[in-house]
Amino acid sequence: MLKVNRKDARPIWHQLLDQAIHNITTGNWPPGELLLPSRELAAQIGVSRSTIQIVYEELFSRGYTVTSGRGGTRVSHSMHPARSSDVMPSGPVPPALPLVHESIAKLHGWFGDHLTPQPDIDFSPHEPYIDDTFAQSWRKAYLQVSAVPRLDSWSYGNARGYLPLREQIQRYLSLERGIHIDAQQILLTSGAQHSLDLIAQALLTEGDLVSVEDPGFPAAWTTMSYRQMKVAAVPVDEHGLCVEHIVPQSKLVFVTPSHQCAAGVIMSEPRRQQLIQLAGQRGMWIVEDDYDSEFRYRGEPLPPLFSQLPQNTLYMMSFSKMIAPGVRLSAIIGPQIAIDRLTQIQELTYRHLPIMEQLTLTHFIERGHFMRHMRRVRNIYRRRHEVMTKAIHSCGLSSRFRLSGVETGLHMLLEAEASYDEAAITAKALEQGVCVYPLSRYCLESNRKGWVLGFAKVDEDQIKEGILRFARLVL
Repeated sequence: MLKVNRKDARPIWHQLLDQAIHNITTGNWPPGELLLPSRELAAQIGVSRSTIQIVYEELFSRGYTVTSGRGGTRVSHSMHPARSSDVMPSGPVPPALPLVHESIAKLHGWFGDHLTPQPDIDFSPHEPYIDDTFAQSWRKAYLQVSAVPRLDSWSYGNARGYLPLREQIQRYLSLERGIHIDAQQILLTSGAQHSLDLIAQALLTEGDLVSVEDPGFPAAWTTMSYRQMKVAAVPVDEHGLCVEHIVPQSKLVFVTPSHQCAAGVIMSEPRRQQLIQLAGQRGMWIVEDDYDSEFRYRGEPLPPLFSQLPQNTLYMMSFSKMIAPGVRLSAIIGPQIAIDRLTQIQELTYRHLPIMEQLTLTHFIERGHFMRHMRRVRNIYRRRHEVMTKAIHSCGLSSRFRLSGVETGLHMLLEAEASYDEAAITAKALEQGVCVYPLSRYCLESNRKGWVLGFAKVDEDQIKEGILRFARLVL
């Protein structure tokens, strides 16, 4: 018998429907059972006939009952009531993903995620300087673009990215990096890993060989490995990538020539020419991550490889490092044929990037906030770079370890002998409240040791104190 609870906030028909479904699924109303006519059931319960009719219509629409004209409403024979002895089957088991788990663990270690205990001073090489001035400018840009009633912005967008933003990037690259391209040669992505994933899917086939710097950017080889590419480690010395060690069968080489991702060195001009000639002769892709090129402390930024071999080169830039990691906007610049192919994969798998971030960044650049931000942080980085360099020399670390990567970028390297117990010192430093980033985390096959020390997010006093604490452990 169905009952109405007048204290229940749910509509009466909803209460009765839930009870009817319960009776059917538990077998109280077995398959084929004839339900009372709506008029008779309404009188028994004390509700209107229209209420019962709603319940019966809902049961029928959900497949719990069937009707046969004058034959009335019956419980469907396709219903199989659950028995108390029935054991619920387990759900499907996802496949094991050892490569994914291993790669994520590698990236967590590289980024320094989940540090315990939390350090007082974090020499992170991955994070730029962010302050309230930037946050207020970005918030203002966001609110202003949100206030403009542009309804067309909320429809499906261009897989290449918002055209006005690509045009702003085009202008920036022309003025600041000497790269002169059409806006159609720019594809917007949500970060370096997204860019690399698209490149692997669009320009390579499973089993292709790719060469990466070692030590270098871990996301480059983890992404390629996940996409079933064979990865070859190419050593790096004081002149950058050792081009002569690139495996002849390589279809692609990933390089950070302006400020090597781990060692911090600048790729020498002879090496650049050697790489350009090799890529041209072999028909090999060069993926150029213009890592930290905007932050050079001696002379102008070096010309990119792209400007010398544009038909073979995919140039990557990221606003995550120039502005903030939370601004998940990057770009791939390349020959039209490659960008067209990458765009097809983007459209198939991601459709397009979120529009509000693109609108905000466009406004941020158009109104001059971006260039003002860059000028301001360059001055901050220059001061912190000077303080870091002086602190390393004054406390004697540079006489014990080899210092490199001091001309450009937001980090430098203190390199130790290969036999040095890097892990033990890293752990002791963390106990002293100082987080340093071991070089081994950037290595694929190399056994080089040392510490990659970033200074962008550490103020001058913390730099001095952190370097002093670290020196006490190793000297």
